[in-house]
Amino acid sequence: CTVDSEVALRVGGDFFFDPQPGDSPVKLVLIAGGVGINPLFSILLHVADLHGYQEGKGNEYKMGTVKLYYSAKNTKELLFKKNILGLMNAFPGKIMCRFHVTQQSSQICEELQPHVTGK
Repeated sequence: CTVDSEVALRVGGDFFFDPQPGDSPVKLVLIAGGVGINPLFSILLHVADLHGYQEGKGNEYKMGTVKLYYSAKNTKELLFKKNILGLMNAFPGKIMCRFHVTQQSSQICEELQPHVTGK
């Protein structure tokens, strides 16, 4: 987003992302904390599937980019982190993630370091 961008926010409730062929592409920003990642991880997997269809067939829904912002106390509590890194590697520039840790006391592993901010 840039200054003056229009965004839609949704907090709580049912979480799903089910675009149909012919719908306009959207850019998603997903924000999760702790175990709240569960429904958003499902959406992230669906986005990866959509990108796979886009590269394979070219006639399905044209997916935009997705950025996930995910916070936890420390990197041990970041659920699905290896899966998320795998998705970022499989779809560079299309699926992105920033992890934020609030109470990290140990060294952050090298694989996560470029993607983690926090204390």
